Amino acid sequence: MNTIWTPVLPEGEGPKYLALTRALREAIRAGVLPEGAQLPTVRDLAWRISVTPGTVSRAYQIATQEGLLEATVGRGTFVAASRPRLGPTQALYIDREPAGVQGRVDLRAPRLPDLGQTAAIAEALRRISGGVTGPEWLDCSRQADEAPLRAAVVEWLKDRVLGQIGAEDIMLTQGGQNGIGLVLNCCLRGDRPVVLTEDLAYPGFRYAARAVRADVVGVELDEEGIVPDALEAACRKYGPQVLCVTPETQNPTTARMSVARRIQIIAIARRHDVQIIEDECFSPPGSNTPSLRALAPERVWYVGSLSKSFSGALRFGYVVCPAGMGETGRLTAQHSFFGLSRVLLELCLDLMQSGQAAEIRGRVQQDLSERLQIMVNRLGAFDLGWQAGMPFAWLRLPQGWRASTFARMAEEQGVLVRSADEFAMMGGRAPNAVRLSVVGNIPRLQLETGLAVLGQLLPRPPTDMAV
Repeated sequence: MNTIWTPVLPEGEGPKYLALTRALREAIRAGVLPEGAQLPTVRDLAWRISVTPGTVSRAYQIATQEGLLEATVGRGTFVAASRPRLGPTQALYIDREPAGVQGRVDLRAPRLPDLGQTAAIAEALRRISGGVTGPEWLDCSRQADEAPLRAAVVEWLKDRVLGQIGAEDIMLTQGGQNGIGLVLNCCLRGDRPVVLTEDLAYPGFRYAARAVRADVVGVELDEEGIVPDALEAACRKYGPQVLCVTPETQNPTTARMSVARRIQIIAIARRHDVQIIEDECFSPPGSNTPSLRALAPERVWYVGSLSKSFSGALRFGYVVCPAGMGETGRLTAQHSFFGLSRVLLELCLDLMQSGQAAEIRGRVQQDLSERLQIMVNRLGAFDLGWQAGMPFAWLRLPQGWRASTFARMAEEQGVLVRSADEFAMMGGRAPNAVRLSVVGNIPRLQLETGLAVLGQLLPRPPTDMAV
């Protein structure tokens, strides 16, 4: 049901986007905007009430975060509920069955092969169990207890160009997502801070920003990642405090940022005093390109984890903090969850110091690289973006396809993929593309079969685009 809704905003009562948000709440609660009603487009409402499209977009974003509205790329914005919901309204991760169950091939999220991880974890647990004798196992871990593992993380990162770093720069976290949330807690100030990210981005960053009541604004991408002119314009318009980027392997497009582009992004961040989260949970092994952390050690927070290279079950991550900010980062973590559990500390330290974690990481990378090559061999004739060593590829669909339609029709044939819509900002435009993940926990023949299904489907777009 479409609706023509033209609120009257009071003069002189603070920012117009907040006044419009209040008007939305009141109209929904009063039944003027009933559940299921479609709201005017951003530009239409902006024109009718004489405000900028950015004002309307921001109000729609806040109401969506409160659960009052829901937005669907390509369809519009609708009234979802009559009062705000408490807590998150969307699951962070896809609840999924094993990738190859009942003949289905699930390419929505990368999955690691077991190349010794479970045995290594079991052995390490047996070794550390012999040391469970002292009173330190009865209390929360302290920063001093974390020092050996922080030093091990520095060694773990020795193949990256991060500049001069030491154990004092490391904050230990409960996975990469937790690391992003902790950095936002560290950096953001004010009631409605603004954070910038790529306009196609890992959804978890948006959820982390919303959890700290931040407004998230997407910045245009090209073949190298964030466009400098678009970033400059966003900084001038919104006054952001944080920018989150993935320069090595942009998720989902696989774009890689050149050194020259990195230098441009750094210059803009310095000019506007913006902190940078460099999300490198997906990063190719042995890259010799200087990280943003190496180029701007005073403002870059480098986030990583073991989830994509060893095991997601450990929920262990780390942040290389800006120079001189390690203590601040660790205090933020301590105020959030006191510290990592003693078991996790000892387990990860054992795996790293024994060399097993690094050895298995190498095996995993090799296996995923071989499976990625299978994907490239099967679908390389199409517009496929990929990077060696990375566990996903970006498939731009032939003319005639919509991403959502392709994903649905692939699912009907037993193959699950992630539509570009899932990575788009609210109100943003998603390209007709899908992300294909490399899954390591199914037989390679089954992976090839699933890719063959996609290869047969791609040249045959539906003749009726309403499908």
